[in-house]
Amino acid sequence: MLEVAGLNAGYGRAQVLFGVALAAGAGEVVALLGRNGAGKSTTLKAAIGLIRPAAGEVRFDGRRIDGLEPYEIARLGLGYVPEERRIFTDLTVAENLEVGRQPPRAGAPAWSLQKLLQLFPALGAMLQRRAGSLSGGEQQMLCIARTLAGNPGAILLDEPSEGLAPVVVDQVARAILELKAAGVAVLLAEQNRAFARRVADRSYTLAKGRIRDGE
Repeated sequence: MLEVAGLNAGYGRAQVLFGVALAAGAGEVVALLGRNGAGKSTTLKAAIGLIRPAAGEVRFDGRRIDGLEPYEIARLGLGYVPEERRIFTDLTVAENLEVGRQPPRAGAPAWSLQKLLQLFPALGAMLQRRAGSLSGGEQQMLCIARTLAGNPGAILLDEPSEGLAPVVVDQVARAILELKAAGVAVLLAEQNRAFARRVADRSYTLAKGRIRDGE
């Protein structure tokens, strides 16, 4: 579903990634592990088009997508949940979910409002609340749900467990496993190896911008 090969990328003259290669299949959860500064977020940003790779290829569902704009990649069905969450704080929870809405697409599960609230029941009582008033954990659930409203075939999650209370981490873990069961390809960047072992089928370790091993 998602393939990265020979990826070189960075910021200006600072190269961060060196020949990164990885893949995630439909119904598979793959973890990209590494310390801060290893290049995990850069890998996800290059895959979704926020950073233009200097070399290499990114393919989604058999189509080469490096060189496309982020909105074009999103319309193809690749979702992205950034580490910073970036919800629309002045909009309500319901409005945030509607902003992310895209039509159902062939080969990907469709996420109605009802299904999203089944995935994250806590959001059901918050639909008319301003998103900026939510806790960090609630915002993380909203950001994942908003991305799923686009009915993606694959989703990139950047540090989904970071800074969350254990009860919210449990909810996020259950949601990731439900995405797997629904056939979504999941690539998550994580420092928390215990969380990654809990949800991932396999993993890659990134160090100083290079893949060191796969499990």
